[in-house]
Amino acid sequence: MSVFGKLFGGGGKGGKGPSAQEAIQKLRETEEMLTKKQVFLEKKIDQELITAKKNGTKNKRAALQALKRKKRYEKQLTQIDGTLSTIEFQREALENANTNTEVLKNMGFAAKAMKAAHENMDIDKVDDLMQDITEQQELAQEISDAISKPVGFGDEFDEPGCSDCLLEQEELDKNLLEIGGTENVPLPNVPSTSLPSRPAKKEDEDEHDMEDLQRWAMEAN
Repeated sequence: MSVFGKLFGGGGKGGKGPSAQEAIQKLRETEEMLTKKQVFLEKKIDQELITAKKNGTKNKRAALQALKRKKRYEKQLTQIDGTLSTIEFQREALENANTNTEVLKNMGFAAKAMKAAHENMDIDKVDDLMQDITEQQELAQEISDAISKPVGFGDEFDEPGCSDCLLEQEELDKNLLEIGGTENVPLPNVPSTSLPSRPAKKEDEDEHDMEDLQRWAMEAN
């Protein structure tokens, strides 16, 4: 069994491989473990450095041993750094692959739903429906135009002989203007004698009424 197989807990040849989520979780756990190991090694390196400086003049043997341990810790720390970089790269690749898988799965689900929605649709029927809608819209526009057009006052109103009447009226107006503009027609003089006065009709009627009254009075006596 390979190292990654042991790490991810994979089975034999016939065993089912881990899912992407399981592998990502395992890699995160490994990263966390190696990060803790880094912190531990950094502390050990600092301690060995302090020990080497402390025994530099008093105990050279102890100082040399501390420096050797410090170098081993530094080498392990460098190896862990490289391992973390590899694991991080692999985890990101798995996360991207898992995202792509989910995206493709959802796209396939949407494609099936769209196919089911279009299953009972006929493109010819759709074209006929759109044509009917267009015709009805045009008919509605024609009806609206006809309703909104004024009745009896359109530009097409024309009685027989109306054009001839207008031409005759224009000719008459032109002749009158020419006559009035070329000559000064003298006006008649005002008469100097006084006009006869109008008979007093109302006075005659009053006298006639008085005569009738007198006659009726005499007949009564």
